[in-house]
Amino acid sequence: MKKNLFLLGLLVCSMATMAQTEKADKPETWYFKLGGSYFNQTASTEFPTVGGNAALDRTFVGGKLVSEKSVTGSFGQGFRTGITAGYRFSVRLGVELGINYYTSNDKTMAQTRSDVPITPAGVYAFKSVGQITAFDVAPALVMFLGESHGFEPYTKVGVLVPIHGDLEITSDAYAPIAFSNTGAPIAFGDVHSVDKVKPNPTLGFTAALGTSYKLGKHISAFAELEYRNFTVHGKTKETTEFKVNGNDALATRSTAQIHTNYRDGIDVNSNNALTNPNGVDKNKPMDELSSYVGISGLGLTLGLKYSL
Repeated sequence: MKKNLFLLGLLVCSMATMAQTEKADKPETWYFKLGGSYFNQTASTEFPTVGGNAALDRTFVGGKLVSEKSVTGSFGQGFRTGITAGYRFSVRLGVELGINYYTSNDKTMAQTRSDVPITPAGVYAFKSVGQITAFDVAPALVMFLGESHGFEPYTKVGVLVPIHGDLEITSDAYAPIAFSNTGAPIAFGDVHSVDKVKPNPTLGFTAALGTSYKLGKHISAFAELEYRNFTVHGKTKETTEFKVNGNDALATRSTAQIHTNYRDGIDVNSNNALTNPNGVDKNKPMDELSSYVGISGLGLTLGLKYSL
């Protein structure tokens, strides 16, 4: 998909450039754009496991499972603001460098509803909601298609380079907080936690079709229809907030419960009870399988452009 969109963008630009034979005034060399965007997600995938809970929406009645479905989606829906500096080498060719801040809409990643505190199978009610915030830089190649009646359409292709951000997962549950000597729950409470997932470095792809319209000698309005595609790969996770019945209980959590290192694979040497015969060392971060979330989207950007 990325390759096809890239080639299509270049083909359109090349054809338009070759077709332009009329004279054009010498363009400005530098320009700056300030804009805001709203994106809709373009692809949905199943969310990764959240705190050991699969990406499922389940309902229990009387301790029995009555419905279950996969939770799918992406974090490609949300708002973005940004500032861009551009430079035109010629009438038709230029480059841009954008700096953007993006915040996604909240997305339910896993959920279980139950009319009893805990089922015979040990299932309790909870809901986990995720949100991504990120800063990125976006270098791009711009092809201008010629000005007519104040409008100047253009197309551009480039890459997205996230430089800072995280996935914040907020979970609320009515869960067991005390157990008997046999391991049976004897007390329940409202548990609230916040986990922050830090990503590995990644690259994304972007392509846009836009136009500017002159409002004055130096000021123009612009609009862009933009497609972007990239995936975030988790690196670490940290619990930054943990409350029981409204009281701070983070100090009661072990290092393994607070910190997680994501791995491409886990084995007998990993700090994970599923594969390590010695169980979990509570004084070390937990090792878990790495996961991915998508931030693909199609968005509309509106803003102002100032030309030097």
